[in-house]
Amino acid sequence: MKHPIPLARSAAAGLACAALAFAAACSGGGGDDRDADTYTWWDPYPQHADDSEWAARVAACGEEAGVTIERTASDTTALTNQALLAAQEGTSPDIILLDNPAVSTLAETGMLTTMDELELDVSGVDENLLAAGVVDDQTYGIPIGANTLALYYNADVLAAAGVDPASVTDWDSLTNALAQVTDNGAKGITFAGIGTEEGSFQFLPWFWGAGADLRQLDSPEAVAALELWTGWLDAGYAPDSVITNSQNTTWEEFLTGEYAFAVNGTWQVNSAAEAGFATGVIPLPARDGGAAPAPTGGEFIIAPVQADTERYDVTRQIAECMTTPEGFVETATTFAYYIPPTTDGQNALLEARPELQPWVDAVREAKGRTSDNLGTDYPVISEALWTAVQNALSGSATPADALAQAQTDAAAETG
Repeated sequence: MKHPIPLARSAAAGLACAALAFAAACSGGGGDDRDADTYTWWDPYPQHADDSEWAARVAACGEEAGVTIERTASDTTALTNQALLAAQEGTSPDIILLDNPAVSTLAETGMLTTMDELELDVSGVDENLLAAGVVDDQTYGIPIGANTLALYYNADVLAAAGVDPASVTDWDSLTNALAQVTDNGAKGITFAGIGTEEGSFQFLPWFWGAGADLRQLDSPEAVAALELWTGWLDAGYAPDSVITNSQNTTWEEFLTGEYAFAVNGTWQVNSAAEAGFATGVIPLPARDGGAAPAPTGGEFIIAPVQADTERYDVTRQIAECMTTPEGFVETATTFAYYIPPTTDGQNALLEARPELQPWVDAVREAKGRTSDNLGTDYPVISEALWTAVQNALSGSATPADALAQAQTDAAAETG
C-alpha cells in the first residue's frame, strides 16, 4: 500500500468495460464444498509478507471469528482483474480489500453483496468516505481507512521569506506566498501533473476547490483551476518538471529543501518528520478560502456474493474486527498513514498521535473520486482530465481549449 494509485491506470477504462460485459454472467463464489473453517482473503499489499504486522492483523481477525484466514496478496491492477475473473468463474474469495475507485466497477457487475445483505452496520462511517462504495444508493463496502492530500511546507524557506503558513487560506494568498518565496531566491511549489491517474488525483483538489464538477470538465470553474497551475508555471513558481512528476518524484524534489511547498499525501508523514529541515502541513486551499475537497485514497472491505450464504455471518465478524475504533487505529498504526473513517476512530487515533490532526481534518473534507454516482464513468473522465492537464502544462493548448476537448472526449465515451 503506497500512495493511492487507483484503478489500473491506462487499463482502467478497459476494466470497466470488461466488467460490464460479463455482468450478467457473474455467479456466486465458492461452492458448497468450501471448508467452513477457512475463509479466503485477498488484498493489494504484496509488500507485506506472511510474517508482517499486517498479515498478523488479518490472521488475528480470523482467529477472533473462530476461523483460519488464507490470505493472498496481489498488486492493485492484478487484484481487480483476478476479482472479475473469479466472479465469472464462481470462485470468488470471501473477502477482498480493494482500492476504493474500483469498488463501483465490481459492484456494477453484480458480484458484490451490499452491506445491508451482509448485515454490517456502516452508519458510523463518514459519508464523504463511504460514498466511494455507494452505487445507486446501495453500499457495497466499508473503508478500512483513508489517505488524502494536503500542502506540506518547508518552515525554514517560509520563515526566510517572511511568509506565515497560517496566512495561506485561498488561491490568492498561496500565489502571493509563492511570489515572496521566489523573490527571496528559493523555489515555490512542486506537484505531480503526470499524464496518469496520479495527475488527476493531484489536480482534483484545485478542480473541486474552484467549484467544478467532473460531469462538466470545461466549466469556467474548471478552467480557472487549470489556469492556476499554468499560471504558476509561467511565473516560475512551479518547475517544468511537474508535467512528468509522479507523486514520488515530487516528494524527492521537496526533500532537497529547496521548495517552499509540495502537494503530497498522508503516506509521507514519517518521511517529512525525518527530513533535514522543519516541515509542516496545511490544508490545500479552495479558491475563495477554506479547505478544498481532496480525493480519498484507501481500500474498502468488500464481500463477493457466495453460493453458501451462511458464510456471510463469519465474513461480517471478520469485517467488524477490522472496523472497530480500535481496529481502525491498529490499521492506521500498521500502515503509518491511514486515517480512520469514523469519528470514534479518528478521536482514538488523535489520542495516540495528536500531530495527525491536520490529516484528520483533511480526510473529513475529502471526497471519493467515484462519488456523485460516477461509477465506471470515472476512469474515462479522469483520463480526459489528465490529458487536458498535460496539454495545458505543455503549452500545446490553452486551459479552456484543453478542457473543451476533454469534455467532448469524455461525453463521447460516457454518453
